[in-house]
Amino acid sequence: MATVIAPDHYSAVEDAEALQKACKGWGTDEKAIISVLGHRNAAQRKQIRLAYEELYQEDLIKRLESELSGDFERAVYRWILDPADRDAVLANVAIRKSSPDHHVIIEISCTRSPEELLAVRRAYQARYKHSLEEDVAAHTKGDIRTLLVVLVSAFRYDGEEINTRVANSEAKTLHDAIKDKAFNHEEVIRIMSTRSKMQLMATFNRYRDDQGTSITKNLPGASGDEFLLALRTAVRCLNDPKKYFEKVLRSSIKRTGTDEDGLTRVIVTRAEKDLKEIKDLYYKRNSVPLDQAVAKDTSGDYKAFLLTLLGKED
Repeated sequence: MATVIAPDHYSAVEDAEALQKACKGWGTDEKAIISVLGHRNAAQRKQIRLAYEELYQEDLIKRLESELSGDFERAVYRWILDPADRDAVLANVAIRKSSPDHHVIIEISCTRSPEELLAVRRAYQARYKHSLEEDVAAHTKGDIRTLLVVLVSAFRYDGEEINTRVANSEAKTLHDAIKDKAFNHEEVIRIMSTRSKMQLMATFNRYRDDQGTSITKNLPGASGDEFLLALRTAVRCLNDPKKYFEKVLRSSIKRTGTDEDGLTRVIVTRAEKDLKEIKDLYYKRNSVPLDQAVAKDTSGDYKAFLLTLLGKED
């Protein structure tokens, strides 16, 4: 369930006027910006952007970029974009870092639906005049390039139907590859990049039943092997995305110095989807409400905005 609290009835024109007023003059009214944008869903935010441009012949996103700063500006910027365009921006930022954030590319590739991922690829191409696959390939090499390119290119079957015989067979294939430390075996990559999420869950369950442990436990995460870490992230994203996102939040908050990029990314991208369930998982795992942890670890307008998206006012 979503955590963002959006009204059933609103006026895009009135919201655009309120945002223009908040940005007018010497000081910016950040509370007014949070009050409007923090309580609007993706469709409503798009209508507000269109209304703002029609009223003031100005791009609302660019205006907000010029008015805001720091973590608050980045969070608002990511929030106001259409979801597919936002993922395209997140992917591009991740790719172009001096050390590319492979986990962000994997997260987008493996936790979005086939149609959502296709929309991201289209948005990426429209925005950057390159394909996502092209840029991933240009900024990676070796086995990690092979894995990432096939993951971002995937268009998986999205139904409920599974093949038990295939699950049994491919669980054994994965076990044999892991036992032999052949993590980059072409069959491993084929299974991870082509099977539906339901089929993969059946395969991972069979693996656990046969081996008495989960597949992620047999993919050591602290080995320092770049490909192995990427493969482990892909398994976690495909098998249990909510659990994966809870861990990203936990790691973002508990590290020395908050990882604002990870914290913002999860809250902004999941607030309209399943952040309620992720919050519940966080509480079960950490015995602290996520709202409380975020409030303790952030400050100012950034804190107020994240809490609003979490469904809790500061």
